[in-house]
Amino acid sequence: MENKDFSDQRLLATQTINFAAAVADRDETSKAYDDEGLFARSVDGRLIRVRRATADDFDTDVCLTIDGRQVVVKKAVPLRDSQGSIQRDSEGNAIPRATTIYDAATQAFVQQAGDAHPIPTLCHREHLPPVGVCRVCMVEAVEQTRRGVRSKLVPSCVQHVSDGMAVHTINSKADPAAAQRVKKACSLLTELLVADHLPAQRSSEMVAINATGRMSPRLAEDGNELAALASRLNLSTNRFSKTMLAKNLSGLIESPPPPQIDKSSRMVVVNLEECILCGRCSRGCNYVKENHVIGRFGKGYQSHIGFDLDDPMGKSSCVSCGECVISCPTGALEFRPSYLASTAVAEGHDKPTNVREILAIPLFAGLPPKFVQFNQGAFVVRQLKAGEVLCREGEYGSTAFVIVSGRFTVTLQSKRGKPKKPLGFGLLRWLGGGGGATKHSTVARLSDMHGAELSDDTVIEITPEDVIIGEMTCLNRYPRSATVVAKENSVVVEIRRNVLYMIQRNAISREFLDQVYRKRTLRGQLTSLPIFQGLSEDQRQEAADFLNNRVELLTVEPGQTIYRQGEIADAIYINRLGFIKVTQKYGVSDRVMGYVSPGSYFGEIGLLTKLVNSDQVPGRNKIPDGRRTASCAALDHVELIRIKAADFHELLRKLPALVEPMLKVADEILARDYAIRKQLDAIGTDDFIDQGLFLGQSLLVLDLEKCTRCDECTKACADTHGGVTRLVRDGLRFDKFLVASSCRSCMDPYCLVGCPVDAIHRDGNSLEIKIEDYCIGCGLCAQNCPYGNINMHGFPKIEADPKTGKRKAVFEERNGRKIPVIQQKATTCDLCRSIDGKPRCVYACPHDAAHRMSGQELLKIVERGGLASLE
Repeated sequence: MENKDFSDQRLLATQTINFAAAVADRDETSKAYDDEGLFARSVDGRLIRVRRATADDFDTDVCLTIDGRQVVVKKAVPLRDSQGSIQRDSEGNAIPRATTIYDAATQAFVQQAGDAHPIPTLCHREHLPPVGVCRVCMVEAVEQTRRGVRSKLVPSCVQHVSDGMAVHTINSKADPAAAQRVKKACSLLTELLVADHLPAQRSSEMVAINATGRMSPRLAEDGNELAALASRLNLSTNRFSKTMLAKNLSGLIESPPPPQIDKSSRMVVVNLEECILCGRCSRGCNYVKENHVIGRFGKGYQSHIGFDLDDPMGKSSCVSCGECVISCPTGALEFRPSYLASTAVAEGHDKPTNVREILAIPLFAGLPPKFVQFNQGAFVVRQLKAGEVLCREGEYGSTAFVIVSGRFTVTLQSKRGKPKKPLGFGLLRWLGGGGGATKHSTVARLSDMHGAELSDDTVIEITPEDVIIGEMTCLNRYPRSATVVAKENSVVVEIRRNVLYMIQRNAISREFLDQVYRKRTLRGQLTSLPIFQGLSEDQRQEAADFLNNRVELLTVEPGQTIYRQGEIADAIYINRLGFIKVTQKYGVSDRVMGYVSPGSYFGEIGLLTKLVNSDQVPGRNKIPDGRRTASCAALDHVELIRIKAADFHELLRKLPALVEPMLKVADEILARDYAIRKQLDAIGTDDFIDQGLFLGQSLLVLDLEKCTRCDECTKACADTHGGVTRLVRDGLRFDKFLVASSCRSCMDPYCLVGCPVDAIHRDGNSLEIKIEDYCIGCGLCAQNCPYGNINMHGFPKIEADPKTGKRKAVFEERNGRKIPVIQQKATTCDLCRSIDGKPRCVYACPHDAAHRMSGQELLKIVERGGLASLE
C-alpha cells in the first residue's frame, strides 16, 4: 500500500501538470500576468512560466496598436548577434526570440536612420540582449484578460507583444492621459538618474546643465544619452539634486563622497559617479567582443562596475578595444582627450573629425558619437574636383565611399572587362558553382559598384542616390573592378571596414542598404544570371521584375550550413559574397566536391525534380524526388539571395523558355559530379580545399625532398625584421610539400575581419597584408587567422606627441625609474623583397627548396606528379 504522503505528492504533481496543460490550451488573452510579465497566474494562485518562443511563432501574426496606429508583427523573430547575423542551433535552424513592444514600435515608427524612436531607452540597444534595468522605456499596455481590461506600465524592451494589445508611449495622441502617465513615470526615473549621475559641474571633458536649465547640445554630441533624454523630457529643474536636497534638508544628509575617477588607463577615463549601472559596457565587453573583463561588484548603493577582480582599468586584462566606451550612454566611460589627439596626429589628421557633420549624413545617423571620436581615421571627407580619380581598377580596397554630393563616372581600364585576378583556375574553375563554366565576355559585372554591367564602350554614372560604392571590395578585400572618376565637383566620405560593421548593428541602416541594393544592384545581378542568358532582353527584365521584391537577402557566418544533402529542396540561392563549400556523402564520410564563387547560383537541381524525372523528358538523369543532392556550407562570410521554391516554379510557368536550358545545366552538373568523384579519388582535392590552399595567392612551399632543415629561411626572415621572425618552418603537408606557417596572402583573408581600429588591411596592387603601427594589440587578427600565420610580439610603445606631432617612446615610472611601456602588436609576413626581387626567405634557401606560389600553381604540380618545375 502506498505511503499517504507520497500519494498526496503524486496527486499534487498530477494536478500541476494538468493545470499547465489546461493553461497552454487556453487563449493567451485569458491569462493574467504579474507585474513583470514573466509568469501566468492560475485561479488557485499557482504560477507557471510563460512559454518560450518556438519556431511556429515565426509564422504567427500578432496585431496590436501603438499610439493609435495598427501594427502587425510576427510573434517571434530570429535571434541575431551584434552584427545582425541570424543565430542558429546545432541543427542549423534559426533560434526564435519573442517579439517585444520595443521591436513593434521600431517597425511602426522608425522608417529610416535618424528617425526619433517614440520609446526612450538607456540600457537597451538592439544589438545587445535586453535586460530591462533602467525602466526608462516604460509604456502603458492595455490588454483584455479574463478579469476584464488590464492597464499597466511595463518595460517595452522585455515585454512580449500579444494579440489585441493597445500600447501608449509618451507621444500617444490616441490617449493623452495615458501619454501623460507614461511621461510622468519616465521623467521621475530620469530625474532620479540625473540627480545622482549627471553632476551640475564637470571638468572640461563634460559640460554641465546650462544657465537656461536645459541640457547643453554638446552633451548629446558627446554621446551622453542621459543628458539628451533629460533635454527631451524638458527637465529644467531637478527636485532631487544634491544642491536642492542640501538646501531643503540641511544637516540631515551627509556630504556626497568624492568622485571615483580611475585614470590608470592611457586611453579611457572611468568616472563611476556618472555610471547608471545599465550594463551596456559589460554586455559590449562580454557579449559583443567576448573579452570578459567587465563585471559588477558591490551591493546596494555601493554597486559599481569593475575590471577583472575589481582592479583599476589600466592594471586589468583590458585589450583597449574601446567597445565599453562606445556602449556607455553617460560620461562614466570616456576617451581621454590626449589619446584622441595623439591618434589624430598619428593618422595624419590636422584637426579632429567633426562628429556633428558625420552624424548628419543619413547612413551614419545611428552611429554612437563616441565611435566616431574613437575612429577619427575611419572617416575621411574627400572633396574631389571634376576629373579627379576616386579609385582605380585593380587596386586592392580596404575602404568604401559614401556619396554626399556630386556625380561620378565608372569606366573599365582592363581589356574587355576581363578581371585581372580571376577567382578560379583550372580544376577550381571546373569545380565552380552551378552556373557552369565562366566564359570571357565583353561585359563586366561590377560587384563593388552595385552589380552594374559595364562593357568597353559604355560608361555608367553614380549619384548620391546610390548612397555607397565599393562596399563589396571593402568587405571581401577583392581588387576594385572599375575606375571611378568625378564628373563634377563632388564630396564623399571614405570609410573603413569597421564602420561598415558598426552600421550593420542597426536594423534600420541594414534595411536602408538592402533597399539600395534591391533598387540598384539586385536587378542587374538577376538579369545577368547564366540561366537567363538564352532569354531576350525583355524576358530577362520580366524575370528580374518578378523576382525583385520576392527574394530574401541572407547573411551566413563562416562554417554555417546552408542546407544538407537529403533535405527537402525549398529554394534556389545566388551567391553575392564569399565562398561556399559543396560536399557529398561518399560512403561513410563527406567528400568535398568543390566550391561556389561569388556570382554563381546553386540549389536548383532539387527544384527541377519533377521536370527532370518527367516522361516528357526521356533520358534524363534521375534525381531523388525533391531532395538536395549535396550539402553546402559557408567557407567565410557569405551573403546570399534566396528565391523560394514557389516563386521559382511560378517563374518557370511565366517563362517556359527557361526550362530547357536549366534541364541541360542540371544534366551537366550530374555528369560532372561523377567525374569529380573520380578526380577527387586520384588527387585528394578535399585536403586541398579543407586546408584552405585554394585561397592562397602566395604560399611559402617547401619541397621536403630538397629541404635539409637548415633554417636559413627563418634566419633570413628574423634578420630582415629586427630579430622577430615572420615565419615558422612547420605547417600542413600537401603531397610531398610543406606549406610553412607564413602569411598566404589569401584572396579572402579572415584576419581582416573585426579589427576595432582597422589597423590591418591590404592596399594598392600588392598582395601582402599590412599591419599599421597603430595596432592596439588586441590579438583578434591572430585569433581569426585559421593557419596560425599572425603572431603577437611585444614592442616599445610609440605615441605621437599631441603638441609637436613627433613620435616618441612612452615610459612609466616604477620605483623611481622610467621603464619603457611594452605593447603587444601583431606581426605577419610582408613579402619583403631581396636583391633579386624574391622574398628574403626564398632567396636565402641554399637548396632551392623554398618557393612562393599560388594554390593553383601548387595543385598543378601535384596533379602532374611533381614533374612541373618549382619556379
